[in-house]
Amino acid sequence: MIRRFAKAVALFSLLTAVMTWPQVVQLGTAASRHEDVFFNMWRLGWVAHALAKSPARVLDGNIFFPEPRTLTFSDAMPVESVLATPLLWSGVQPVLVHNLMLLGGIVLSGAGIFVLAASLTGSTTAGITAGIVFAFVPYRFDHYMHLELQWTVWIPWAFWALHKTFDSGSLRDAILLAVFTALQFMSSVYYGIFLCTLLAVCGLLLLCGRARKEIPSRARALTTAGIVAGLLIAPYVIPYAITRQSVGPRPEEQLGMFSARAASYRAATETNYLYGERSLRLGRPERRLFPGILPMLLAVTGLLLAAVSDEMIMYLVGLVVAFEMSFGLKSYLFTFLYHHVPAFDGLRAPARLGIFAIFFLAVLAANGQSILEQALSRRMRYALASCIAAVLVVEFWVAPLPLTGYASSPPPLYAWLATQPTGVVAEFPIPEPTTLPGNEPRYAYMSTFHFMPLLNGYSGYYPASYLARLERLKGMPDDTALQTLVGAGVRYVIIHTAFYRPAATHEIVSALESHSRFRELGRFDDEFGTAVVFAAR
Repeated sequence: MIRRFAKAVALFSLLTAVMTWPQVVQLGTAASRHEDVFFNMWRLGWVAHALAKSPARVLDGNIFFPEPRTLTFSDAMPVESVLATPLLWSGVQPVLVHNLMLLGGIVLSGAGIFVLAASLTGSTTAGITAGIVFAFVPYRFDHYMHLELQWTVWIPWAFWALHKTFDSGSLRDAILLAVFTALQFMSSVYYGIFLCTLLAVCGLLLLCGRARKEIPSRARALTTAGIVAGLLIAPYVIPYAITRQSVGPRPEEQLGMFSARAASYRAATETNYLYGERSLRLGRPERRLFPGILPMLLAVTGLLLAAVSDEMIMYLVGLVVAFEMSFGLKSYLFTFLYHHVPAFDGLRAPARLGIFAIFFLAVLAANGQSILEQALSRRMRYALASCIAAVLVVEFWVAPLPLTGYASSPPPLYAWLATQPTGVVAEFPIPEPTTLPGNEPRYAYMSTFHFMPLLNGYSGYYPASYLARLERLKGMPDDTALQTLVGAGVRYVIIHTAFYRPAATHEIVSALESHSRFRELGRFDDEFGTAVVFAAR
């Protein structure tokens, strides 16, 4: 199996390079044009920094000073961050590390479901089909800026271990199932919560299909897997539970914005070669869940042409459950979980369950292809597989991807700041609560070149203390704003003049120059123009 997996990694590395072109030739310089790319690089950089300096405080990111546990305002991505840490420690450029982690998630997801589908169907070519579907559907490109959402790496392995557990009843396989589930949880909290839910549903289905004498041993194995997974996840979940007490649940209106609609499963991204123009009127970001026409045809073929195994019934039911839950509060199951399971009321985007619907569909499509192949000669099987792969590539084609450049080295401003005594930094302009995020994601990323505490910040949640401070700072440079900076213990105030009109720049700089508590330290290139730096006396 290891050799087969290695070959799958090589194949999906090549396919990923083709499907995400020209990313492979701009690995160290460019990424998707989105503020979350800055956020990704900040998270990776902060974890690497904290593991070297103060591992016990790894969740206390330097943004939103003085808030604790700031990584828990979003997905901390511990698995991706730990994997990235040796690269960052060895001096690999942060943009390159980011892109390797992002593309690695796609490659390993494709290779993982290849192993699962090939083992279930006995067909290598059907496994490749499952991998193409899972790795390159429009959902992937809709979330190309979301590093943690590309890390569906452990989902196939969790289901592979689930099947092994039912085949053997072994506690060893159950523990393996727990480990893969925990790894997925710590790669993406969203996917971890969804995976636990769907594994419970699928496990119960498989349990119902076992012979009566086998049920006790399988039930014990599943219980063991649940307990071990809980123990592995608990140290990571507890800080999130503490944070939830202060931030509260997601409002129902927000869930409505990011829940699937019926049209979502007909919507691709606007860059999709075949369906992009049609999709512009069907979907919006987070609601582009089109799985492709051919995967659906293959899945239906497999269900109609042969006796359906317990495993395929499970994948069909899993698909239906994931599809239904993706509708959020218009879903019966998600609504129940939202009101009764605390973790679910913190999830903003139920539509992300769409990737699980696609996962189940990919396995069903592989099953359909394997059934078609059984009636063909070897040469015809390879011809069929080649045609299917070619059609899927055309259906999912989006290249060339729109990319933009990111800095891997600090502009002079931040290189200078890194040499100064540690102190709290506040960067302006700062957005109002109604205009977030402004330049906050870039400020967070640039802080990875000095790692000083930062008044600014960007995340999935904004703490109440930060939002209240924005209200007090929106009149900058009035007395309220200046007293807020002094009261917050700010040491360095950075004014990015390129983002202000000349008159506003003059007003702010003059107010700081004339204030008894601030003095100018210098003027530096910030990549966009001149930044004026003041220090609190």
